[in-house]
Amino acid sequence: MEAKLKHKRPKHLDLFKITQPLPAIVSIMHRISGVLLFFPGIPLLLYGLHMLLESPESFVAVQAAVQHPGLKLLLVMFIWFCLHHLCAGIRYLALDLHYGIELDQARATSKWVLAVSILLTLLMGVALW
Repeated sequence: MEAKLKHKRPKHLDLFKITQPLPAIVSIMHRISGVLLFFPGIPLLLYGLHMLLESPESFVAVQAAVQHPGLKLLLVMFIWFCLHHLCAGIRYLALDLHYGIELDQARATSKWVLAVSILLTLLMGVALW
């Protein structure tokens, strides 16, 4: 029986052809957003705070830089990383408490994580722009 199973297994997995379910995609995005928040997110945030507090001239320079559309787009991306990571983290806390562990519930909460994080990001992006 084991010999038959070994022969039917693929030898080389093409990860780009394998379709992941939505909860897996949300999990992967949660990990990626966490990494991007840690680096370069924290150093850039600390540098920006340092520039804001250093002198009135550097404060004005940061204000002028934030008005650039490219930097605003990066800020919106950073806001989405934060909000997605927060919403997915709340979902995982609920899963750790055994809420929403059924397949239908897991798929629904994954959709909610994406919807809520994108909606909140759009609202904050409108306020930023």
